[in-house]
Amino acid sequence: MAHSDLVITPVTSKADKKAFVDLPWRLYANDPNWVPPLKSEVYGVIEPAKNPFFGHAEAQYFLARRDNRVVGRISAHIDHLALAQPVEQGMGPGTGNFGFFEAEDAQSGKALIEAAEDWLRAKGMTRVLGPISLSIWEEPGLLIQGHDHPPTVMMGHNSPAYQAMIEGAGYQPIKQLKTYELDITHPFPPLIQRIVSSGEKSDRIRIRPVDKSKFDAEAAILLGILNDAWGKNWGFVPITDAEVAHTGKKLKPIVFEDLIMIAELDGEPVAFMMTLPDLNEATAPLNGSLLPFGWAKLLWWLRKPQVRTMRVPLMGVVQRLQSSRLASQLAFMMIEYIRRNAITRYGATRGEIGWVLDDNQGMNAIADAIDSKVNKVYQIYEKDLVTP
Repeated sequence: MAHSDLVITPVTSKADKKAFVDLPWRLYANDPNWVPPLKSEVYGVIEPAKNPFFGHAEAQYFLARRDNRVVGRISAHIDHLALAQPVEQGMGPGTGNFGFFEAEDAQSGKALIEAAEDWLRAKGMTRVLGPISLSIWEEPGLLIQGHDHPPTVMMGHNSPAYQAMIEGAGYQPIKQLKTYELDITHPFPPLIQRIVSSGEKSDRIRIRPVDKSKFDAEAAILLGILNDAWGKNWGFVPITDAEVAHTGKKLKPIVFEDLIMIAELDGEPVAFMMTLPDLNEATAPLNGSLLPFGWAKLLWWLRKPQVRTMRVPLMGVVQRLQSSRLASQLAFMMIEYIRRNAITRYGATRGEIGWVLDDNQGMNAIADAIDSKVNKVYQIYEKDLVTP
């Protein structure tokens, strides 16, 4: 595909893959809020041999070049587990995705989106959701609010120009994902404190930290709660055992027992909250590489992280308790226990919760109750693929 001097080609060689990974370093060179990812992590996501997502998915990557200079990139991909989900939950039959979208200008952006759509159409897809890079569990959505401060660990950042490019290509907003920030140095409002105190007096409730010495068993408990708790959420795609093992191995260095809580009711695990120290604070100065001394600096930091921000990427309560007072009570108790640990043991002053679906009334209500404010909004778009 060509637009005047613009050429769109599929990524086929090792050099193409390197250009695909390296492009953001040039595009965001003057953006103080972009956090360079570790390149090894990016390769680990896009290479099928390294990412168990490809056990149920397929993808094609594209580059845009002008005068032999790379000016954009995009992925087109199909998650076959997503195709099996109910249509009313956002995914479903015929739904493909695009992601990893970067473009130097509107012309290259338009051409890249067309290339992704052509690939998806040729695969029999009739609808596109995006941007999602690559799994719904990784970096979903386009940042449309909150470009003025850096993302936390495992959150995306993109140029504000991309919103006009995607909407100009005929995409309509379908779902917003929000992150909330809060000052954790202050106690929560008196009502929340009373709810926590009441829970502490109940002999039915136990809030415990995870046990890293039983990592696999604890991960299985979290997965069971997560797949149950999120099973009816918009965009849900079940996580496979291989993906859990892969993610667990990747996150293990930043998993700290006192930052991940499991709530038990009458001895049964029914809720959990995962909190991660903001690894971006440590990796931002490394400029994407652990060499020559970045690995040593990172290992030293991981021994006892001292961070400004803690991020809550995952939280869940089993469906049978959702919308009950007990669900809120368990959530507030886990948040409070982790808040105390984050301050006293890690020096944290700020928390970030997200992402949270815009229609997740329970989580949005909890965020409001602890005086947190929306600090970033990510937009997912959809478009019907019609035969040209």
